[in-house]
Amino acid sequence: MAANYKNKILVIFAHPALQRSKINIELRQAIKDTDGITFRDLYEIYPDFLIDVIEEQRLLVEHDIVVLQHPFYWYSCPAILKEWIDLVLEYGFAYGHEGTALMGKSLMTAITAGGSEDSYKEDGVHYYHVRDFLRTFERTAALCGMNYLPPFVVHHTSELMNPKDIAVYSDLYKRVIMSLMDLKDIDINTMNKFDYMNDFILDQFESWSV
Repeated sequence: MAANYKNKILVIFAHPALQRSKINIELRQAIKDTDGITFRDLYEIYPDFLIDVIEEQRLLVEHDIVVLQHPFYWYSCPAILKEWIDLVLEYGFAYGHEGTALMGKSLMTAITAGGSEDSYKEDGVHYYHVRDFLRTFERTAALCGMNYLPPFVVHHTSELMNPKDIAVYSDLYKRVIMSLMDLKDIDINTMNKFDYMNDFILDQFESWSV
């Protein structure tokens, strides 16, 4: 008998050089075969970049939470994910007077970044916080009538991450996804007290264990 999850999750994954990213290989593996999750590797499915818009829109309609998982390329996302956003979230479907297909659903970004968390501060090399750079995704969600959840972020991937670190983040990412699947209500106000979904989930687990 299939598990009765409260939320169906669609993961849109994009990494053009996955074989060179130990952390993304493991994050991908941690969730891709989990019941209740539909995992879409865009570079694998569309090597020619010819995205099947109708199929992608059908999947969006069928799911409650959408996760955009990708490396943080030049403060944004890989090219195919931008192409997916441009084509799939079209006027009349995702936004506009009659574009209400995604209204009430939730969107989360899950990213890996080479810089440390401290480097994404006013006195750091990148000057702005990660969430400032993700405003375009947040506003995209708002235009589509979706809730934007705090991002899941793995920092410092430019350094060689040891197997223990990778395992910790992979387990945490799976906890995030499984927790979102089982949440009856998405409390955006409570979640947004935290900069990252990582911290929200760790806080929840501490509360549950008391």
